[in-house]
Amino acid sequence: MQIRWPVATAVILAGLVLLAEQTAEKYQARLATVAMDASMRSTIAGAGSASGALSANHLTISGTFEGLRSPAIAAKIHRGRVTGVRGPAIFDLTVSAATSGDISGVVELTADQIDDLRKGRLYLQIDSERAREGNLWGWFLRSADF
Repeated sequence: MQIRWPVATAVILAGLVLLAEQTAEKYQARLATVAMDASMRSTIAGAGSASGALSANHLTISGTFEGLRSPAIAAKIHRGRVTGVRGPAIFDLTVSAATSGDISGVVELTADQIDDLRKGRLYLQIDSERAREGNLWGWFLRSADF
């Protein structure tokens, strides 16, 4: 029996991708409105979720959001000192420029950033036209913690 190399190569690559997905560390983030006061209720609203898969030092992120009061303008990964405390943006992600849509991206983490992820210090934040300092946010926690 003769094996065709393109077919064999495709089968091997598919197996490697499946293996990588099975061994990746899984994370989830529930996206909710940022902390706000009464004056911000007219500009901030919505909800969403995102997942992250850490394989080696690459974090692959995908998610959805809905119900913003104005279109999203940015999605970023931030690092807080502890879970629940705001911090600076460290990575840009791709986000739909709409009031509902998708978030995606692949980022390469340093060893310290991997440690931050594992300790719940990394979070996703979506900014919108009328909430440029944050509309939705959610901390990445291991899927087993949900």
